[in-house]
Amino acid sequence: MRATITHSAIAVPGHELPQDKVTRALAGLLPFAPERLAAVMAVFDNAAVTRRFSALPLEQLCVRRGLSETMAIYRDEAVRLGQRVAEECLARASLPAHDVDLIIAVSCTGFMLPSLDAYLANAMGMRRDVRRLPITELGCVAGAAALARAHDFLTGHPHGKVLIVSVELPTLSFQQTDASWANLVSTALFGDGAAAVLVTGGDAPIGAGIVDVQSHLFPNTLDTLGFDLRDDGFHVVLAKELPALLRAQLADVVDGFLARTGVRRDQLSSALLHPGGRKILNAVEEGLGIERARTQPSWDVLRDYGNMSSASILFVLHNWLHQQHPAAGSHGLVAGLGPGLTAELLLLRWN
Repeated sequence: MRATITHSAIAVPGHELPQDKVTRALAGLLPFAPERLAAVMAVFDNAAVTRRFSALPLEQLCVRRGLSETMAIYRDEAVRLGQRVAEECLARASLPAHDVDLIIAVSCTGFMLPSLDAYLANAMGMRRDVRRLPITELGCVAGAAALARAHDFLTGHPHGKVLIVSVELPTLSFQQTDASWANLVSTALFGDGAAAVLVTGGDAPIGAGIVDVQSHLFPNTLDTLGFDLRDDGFHVVLAKELPALLRAQLADVVDGFLARTGVRRDQLSSALLHPGGRKILNAVEEGLGIERARTQPSWDVLRDYGNMSSASILFVLHNWLHQQHPAAGSHGLVAGLGPGLTAELLLLRWN
């Protein structure tokens, strides 16, 4: 018996943000002298993002709010979007919410207590003994980590059913007075989105089986990636050295992981990489020696949705499941990346 990813669903809020429209709006807000503004705007032009989606229209994102108001917006939209995508995923599987044994709710772009999973369990009629696991502080890596924790749970409960729901609303963290390089890059990249994935025990004729999982914590990298929480909300922490670090070190981690499965990098039919940004994707591709044909859905998600933190890798998974259809029996590598600095790796076998 093994864990199998059988169904998935994705959703975005109703406000579309074309990148050119965002660039024009921000040109009048960012505190830069005219002679520097062109160079700053080039960050948006080179982000490899065409559009994103937001819980609020662009003109409201530019309004300054306190942390309490922002978290109230986050809670309402997270519950609405999370329930929508969770119900769609279960409907595709023809599975009643009552049959879910574990719900994993994933989000790092807001705070609510009770957590999102409690709201969803009540709204969707899940059993009173449903297990709940909120993952709130793993950042962008949490989508891959949720898949791995579903695998771990199903190892001990081989007939179980796990529903993963990721909701991220990073556009609510826009800081119009923060002129740091990290804030500029994040403003050019991040978008809102939600994804749900159903993972069941045992084999299935569809989807992908999870062969093995591994976490890796890179030493001495705590200040590389994350959030700095201040009175006015989240401020992104993003070191310029991150792409070079991944290019130099990730391949050894991946090779060590694959070695115990008997699968080599050149035997992978697909690489599901976290679309953290153009430089991140380029660095990981180069470091792993993986050509674009095996990573294209990650670039497609970045182009069409931006970086949605933990939901991004689940959007990439959804693309592979519903559009790419890898050959049955071939293997795929999932590589999530997030604060810590942490990598979460999964080896999939496509059904």
